[in-house]
Amino acid sequence: MKKIFLLTFLSWAFLATAQVQNYFTIKADGTHYSLTKEGASYLASLPLKCIQQQYPNKINHTAISDSDQMLTPIQQHPAFYGCFDWHSTVHGHWMLVNLLKQFPDLKEQAAIRKVLSTTLTAVNIQQEIKYFASPLTKSFERTYGWAWLLKLQEELLSYNDADAVKWRMALQPLCDTVIKNWLVFLPKQTYPSRSGMHGNTAFGLSFALDYARATKNIVFEKAIVQSAIQLFSKDKKAPTVWEPDGADFFSPSLMEAALMRKVLSPAQFILWFNGWLSDKALAHLSEVPKVSDRTDLQIVHLDGLCFSRTWCMTEIAKQLPSSDKRKKLLQKASTTLLKASLPNVVSGNYGGEHWLASFAVYAINAN
Repeated sequence: MKKIFLLTFLSWAFLATAQVQNYFTIKADGTHYSLTKEGASYLASLPLKCIQQQYPNKINHTAISDSDQMLTPIQQHPAFYGCFDWHSTVHGHWMLVNLLKQFPDLKEQAAIRKVLSTTLTAVNIQQEIKYFASPLTKSFERTYGWAWLLKLQEELLSYNDADAVKWRMALQPLCDTVIKNWLVFLPKQTYPSRSGMHGNTAFGLSFALDYARATKNIVFEKAIVQSAIQLFSKDKKAPTVWEPDGADFFSPSLMEAALMRKVLSPAQFILWFNGWLSDKALAHLSEVPKVSDRTDLQIVHLDGLCFSRTWCMTEIAKQLPSSDKRKKLLQKASTTLLKASLPNVVSGNYGGEHWLASFAVYAINAN
């Protein structure tokens, strides 16, 4: 029995590696990965398969009546009801838009445009906005889903395409709703969430800051920067020995550093970074996490951790001078982590399929 399992595993591993070789290219010096058109087609097929798939569905819903409790996912969230949960649907949308921009002649482009024209409509978005109207649901998807929503809109705003104009016009009122709620929340957030999962404060602020700067929303940008400095600027000696938790898809210490890179001047950041992550800590964070069971919806998060560490390390390295030995350490580690997890995007398990490709694309774009 063990022999059969081993052969099956090795067959899958060989197939996955062969597929990855077709889906991605790497520079001769091993420092940079790029997505091929074939890879883009495969990754696009994953959200295309589940964006309009209602079940299985992990519903994050606060019911206030019997009738409210009995609503189906598509009735609650007609734009973002698929891919197992709301936020995965949102960053699935982001990935599809990003791939359309990178590969205009992608063979899935017609299917992508059809799906997004069905989900991103003014009627659907108005229903999404209604969900945030109740005092009990104002914090829905705060702040992970909010961050990906703004990243989706940021992608659409930089896309010179007739369909993209329609989609972003439909989506903007929901973005405005989220921003309004975020501006109310920021002054009340006395303490950050240092989780390695959805609640991570630094991740949310980082993506929100990208959006604020892209749209020249000075009020929002100022509030985010002020909050980041208040919450994180005095931090010292990240307890990286505690990372990762068993279901992390973010590194709390790296995500924080990636955020502070954006809010501090280069000189200020290096001074802060010197006190935050030691060489020993960086070496620990460079280790590839062990994923014991990719069919487990929590354990498979660790594949996503490789991708998010990749983009954080890449961003941090850009802020360090060439003479800083940590720059090469981070660049090498980011490539190692990316290489280790790319084959797992094609694992065929829905636990990773419904969201992992988005993390992979974001990491590839950053590296």
